[in-house]
Amino acid sequence: MEITDAQEMIEALDAVKGEGAMSGAEMAAEDEAARRLAANYGLEFVDVRNFRIQNDLFRRVPFDLMLRYSFIPESEGEGRMTVVMADPTDVRRIDEMEMLLGLPVEVKVGVASGIDEILQKSESSQRVLDEATEDFRIQLVQEDGESSEVLTLDTITSDQSPIIKLVDSTLFNAIQRRASDIHFETGDTEVLIKYRIDGALYQAMEAIDKRHHQTIISRIKVMAELDISEKRVPQDGRFKLRLTGRTIDFRVSILPTVHGEDCVIRVLDKESMNKEFKTLSLDVLGLDEDTKRKLRKASMEPYGMVLVTGPTGSGKTTTLYACLNEIQSPEDKIITIEDPVEYQLSGITQIPVNEKKGLTFARGLRSILRHDPDKIMVGEIRDEETAQIAIQSALTGHLVFTTVHANNVVDVLGRFLNMNVDLYNFVSALNCILAQRLIRKICEHCKRPIKVSPELLEQSALDANTYEEMTFYEGAGCIECNGAGYHGRLAVSELLYLSDPIRELILTKRPAAEIRRAAKEEGMSFLRESALEKVFQGVTTLREINKVTFVD
Repeated sequence: MEITDAQEMIEALDAVKGEGAMSGAEMAAEDEAARRLAANYGLEFVDVRNFRIQNDLFRRVPFDLMLRYSFIPESEGEGRMTVVMADPTDVRRIDEMEMLLGLPVEVKVGVASGIDEILQKSESSQRVLDEATEDFRIQLVQEDGESSEVLTLDTITSDQSPIIKLVDSTLFNAIQRRASDIHFETGDTEVLIKYRIDGALYQAMEAIDKRHHQTIISRIKVMAELDISEKRVPQDGRFKLRLTGRTIDFRVSILPTVHGEDCVIRVLDKESMNKEFKTLSLDVLGLDEDTKRKLRKASMEPYGMVLVTGPTGSGKTTTLYACLNEIQSPEDKIITIEDPVEYQLSGITQIPVNEKKGLTFARGLRSILRHDPDKIMVGEIRDEETAQIAIQSALTGHLVFTTVHANNVVDVLGRFLNMNVDLYNFVSALNCILAQRLIRKICEHCKRPIKVSPELLEQSALDANTYEEMTFYEGAGCIECNGAGYHGRLAVSELLYLSDPIRELILTKRPAAEIRRAAKEEGMSFLRESALEKVFQGVTTLREINKVTFVD
């Protein structure tokens, strides 16, 4: 009778496992059937949707074996291996697994769809990447009678396919791991390939022999249509790849260094933005409610300037895109000038800067004003001429969105004064200044409560007596976040709304501390406070905000 029940349960599991994404009810039904199956056979049930794999063990077990027998290894010890599989009734399959693994197998039960998902994510081309780099790893060999070490490698044939395979695998893997940039760094004896994921660099694979450096760079140059023979000056290019039904843009920058040419590839995966970002708005950026309200108010003004500031890669352009997306309508003409146009927005005229052809921000902005725009976005104010034209545009009935590099909202004022702009005109044009940073979010799949050490509290300028008993959170590291403990980023910000008292303080050139004090009295929340609030909400960690914001 038990066997019949088990067969019925397995059939039930197969029935709820559809081809597409499963609904909540289907997942619950599959989960329940697997639990009953485990209980029937006196086996342990494992919730594979919250499963943390052991990377070393996972890499040692042949992947094709896991795929063929649909199991994932959980642990190894005492001469046996514990595995999680959906069907513990197939004794012949388990016998074959034991023979191929060379170890007795202890079986636990998990849902089939969860096991399949883990196998697909874990494979994620990392194995392909490992195979592609296998023949290029550094081998250090002592020469006879010599103490020096030399690099050796099997001779590469004239066929470039291994290098092509390496570069293509690197690009593919970077996209799967949500990398924003790929770095090829040349050392004295090796080439390192790194990915920037959520703002942090991670080494993608083992170091590659320096001998193959020039071939790799040449392959990238060919793809970006750059000059292969020129190795002494920087070069910039771009290329597109079609991958899994979507087109992805790559921007390439080649830079000569003492050890040879370094390369950075920026990945512009427009279609990887999640569904929320396809209808981009301020709601998806992570800004607090008060900042969103003030920024929306400034964006709805008939004219003036909305200024966003922060370092490179702090999400300034994305914030401006969100503002434009929210206010665009068929009644208004919106024109942008950017360097480069990173994401194309429907219903908005976007112009890329081309310095080589003489299309600068200033020249483009002059032409834009002759096209009768209602709202203008200037990608960045870099010089006095652009600043003057942007301010004049804001004063003459246009709403101007722009960015500038400064540390906080008060530093922006000094930056513009250094560009010799008229202070009265500048302050009259300004609606608001937003300073922002991006911080990494704790991975929801491996989030866990922790107690923070007194040392870290002290480094974070928090009173140990007040916060030592408080529960903070961190990510343990899992397959979803590639062991980083973080997954995705959100914005923290401070917004200075130009009220009459604040304008008066700026015009009378009062000290920055006095302006900040007045802004605080009007309800402004500073960057550090905004970041700490995210920590107390369990969204990020103290270490992360200490890297991104100044400790007061």
